[in-house]
Amino acid sequence: MRLLERDDTGEVRLTEDLPNNKIPPYAILSHTWGHGEILFRELMDGMCKNKAGYAKIRLCGDQAWRDGLRFFWVDTCCIDKSNSAELQEAINSMFRWYRNATKCYTYLVDVSCLELGEVPRAYGCRSTCASVRARIPACS
Repeated sequence: MRLLERDDTGEVRLTEDLPNNKIPPYAILSHTWGHGEILFRELMDGMCKNKAGYAKIRLCGDQAWRDGLRFFWVDTCCIDKSNSAELQEAINSMFRWYRNATKCYTYLVDVSCLELGEVPRAYGCRSTCASVRARIPACS
């Protein structure tokens, strides 16, 4: 499992692939993929800070930091999807990674339907945004 590490200055870097017995406490991000997501290779090449998805990574890292966690995991950039063996291992391990996380953050994309009370059909969901908001304590 690779993690992202936020340092004291707010910079984010990818750790090496850590064995299961060496994984520090970490936060994990649950989110839907959008345009401009940061991929593993882009993060490794340092070609990602100007992409829209980098803000989501920074937001997660900053929240983890406020919660006392230096490490966090985001699927889009912590898994090398060009490596089929690694991708399969990640798919098989994902439930455990979410279960073992110290914190799990959910990133809900801001969409105009929130004001209309409807969820776009593209999300494959029949709930209204109002019913989703009602289930989130901070929103009700």
